[in-house]
Amino acid sequence: METHPLFAGVEAPILEEVREQAHRLDIAKGETIYQPQQFRRCLGVLLRGRVQVRREQMLMSVLEQGDVFGAAALFQTTQRYPTTLTALTACTVLLIGQEQVRKLLHTSGAFAENYVMYLSGRIQFLSRRLDTLCASRSQIRLAQYLLTAQDQGGNVTLSATQLCQRIAVGRATLYRAFEALEEEGLISRDGKTIHITGALRLREYANL
Repeated sequence: METHPLFAGVEAPILEEVREQAHRLDIAKGETIYQPQQFRRCLGVLLRGRVQVRREQMLMSVLEQGDVFGAAALFQTTQRYPTTLTALTACTVLLIGQEQVRKLLHTSGAFAENYVMYLSGRIQFLSRRLDTLCASRSQIRLAQYLLTAQDQGGNVTLSATQLCQRIAVGRATLYRAFEALEEEGLISRDGKTIHITGALRLREYANL
């Protein structure tokens, strides 16, 4: 445990107490560890294996050895956990109870600082994930509009300002969507004219 970033600098007697009180569980491949209606108010550390994290049908991440989970419900009163954690391989997890974590925060300045750093990292990860999702939706909206607005030659001609208004995105988001569709070989641009180069693939991309 002392080599884990969350416990770096934590005094040996405190670490030993955590070891004695924490629960170590072996999880079989395919077993659900946490789910919305069934979870523990514990901070989990994945000691061995890989764990898939999903929110409904959306894959959020895959946890590897040393990754931490459970913070989302640790000090919340909600009766529902936001994601489902499923073991992709045989796993071993260490579960540190809510009261143990509270005691660590009060008695170990090193742990408190490490925990804040961990939470800050999670915020950054979720922010990047949100950016990715927003970008994807913007690309789909652009693709859908182009397919409905194209002329018989597969062209759409209008200014960036007009297009931003039509699909309700900012200019920077629009240009990122342009670049993504161009990289896929779905469109090309010449000034204000957008030419659809792969209509069937663009339709699939737009879920139409």
